[in-house]
Amino acid sequence: MWPFKSRPTVPVLRLNGPIGMATPLRPGLSIASLSAPIERAFSMSKLPAVALVINSPGGSPVQSSLILKRIRQLAEEKNKKVFVFCEDVAASGGYYLAIAGDEIYADTSSIVGSIGVIAAGFGFDKAIEKIGVDRRVYTSGTLKSTLDAFQPENAKDVERIKLIQKDIHDAFIGVVKDRRAGKLAAADSELFSGAFWSARKALEFGLIDGVSDIRSKMRELYGDKVRLKIVPTGGGGLLSRLRRSPGFGAGLGFGGDPVSLGEDLMSTVEARLLWSRFGL
Repeated sequence: MWPFKSRPTVPVLRLNGPIGMATPLRPGLSIASLSAPIERAFSMSKLPAVALVINSPGGSPVQSSLILKRIRQLAEEKNKKVFVFCEDVAASGGYYLAIAGDEIYADTSSIVGSIGVIAAGFGFDKAIEKIGVDRRVYTSGTLKSTLDAFQPENAKDVERIKLIQKDIHDAFIGVVKDRRAGKLAAADSELFSGAFWSARKALEFGLIDGVSDIRSKMRELYGDKVRLKIVPTGGGGLLSRLRRSPGFGAGLGFGGDPVSLGEDLMSTVEARLLWSRFGL
């Protein structure tokens, strides 16, 4: 018989970065990249607990929903409790992921909330007119060019996008109310305005269950000998994708696809804008 009693182990899944979009240094969070790690997290320990550490400014509402649903499905199938710990920010889609938890904790300085939907862009119609560029668009559907950045803003397009946003926002609100049932302690007009708060206010509003960190909370629940085991999420950044590309090593520098590199750059800018909304 093995002479030493095994230490209790809590699997830890780190959900870090924007949701859906990919950046050169870190792929975005998605159900495709997280499905296998989530499965491992719920299978690797006999302890009835899984911990999620979240640091995300948001992103795709669809990917947020799919990830949450998979976590909850496995939590029910395996009869395990999910503990969530917010780091710098769990806002917008990041908070959507957080409500997968049965209990949510945050650091004193964590940013929590931003329960809303946003779409942003630029209008270049006056710029191209000024420099003498004609925009030529051919469609087989009357609404196919909706929100074209190179055409004047159309009131009907704005109305249409706002209706879509309302549907997404209503779905977000519904999930928050379901997962935080009996805990929310502020008016809907404040909770679901898109505002975000520090942990103290989030706790007051019932968006989280306490102010703590993962090590302190897990020791409190499972003893000082509890072991936190990180579940690798895999992925790979720009360098690994370049190595997999057919042109890697050819010509000057890495020899990657310039179109792909351009997309990476734009994704990086979008990700940076997401983080900057929360002062990070």
